[in-house]
Amino acid sequence: MIFILGIIGLSLLLLGWIYETLQTIKDRHCDVKLTFAGLYFIGSLLLSIYAFVLDDVIFMALNGTAAIIALINIYFILFGEKYSAEYKKLLKKRN
Repeated sequence: MIFILGIIGLSLLLLGWIYETLQTIKDRHCDVKLTFAGLYFIGSLLLSIYAFVLDDVIFMALNGTAAIIALINIYFILFGEKYSAEYKKLLKKRN
């Protein structure tokens, strides 16, 4: 039963992160600060290693995915467009 709770929690968190990450990819822009994304990546990576040592599959998956998502955010912070697609649409409507 407790394993099912872990799977449900993992699924809900991943759904939220995946949705936001798809928005970031679509917009080609990330509003998260680089410092936060970097710390989040390092923390998630270390927690993934910790979960691996403990042989905890749920937390390995959760923190491994969080690390990948943080890397995607870092990529779009450094190399993405300056303004999001939504902001550009707003600018076009005003002109």
